[in-house]
Amino acid sequence: MSIPSLIFWAVFVLPLVAFLVWLMRQDKNKKTATTGLIILAVLVVVAVVYMYLKTGGH
Repeated sequence: MSIPSLIFWAVFVLPLVAFLVWLMRQDKNKKTATTGLIILAVLVVVAVVYMYLKTGGH
């Protein structure tokens, strides 16, 4: 990964994901909170795989 990509991940993606996890954990209904966390994890994994495939691993 290049330096600009790492800066993007450190400045935008990680805080957003951390905020979303915190927000979903505040939900009183534990079933929806768990479902939201699973969906968030799947979306992050899909985004990373897509980025890896598009850049060819560079």
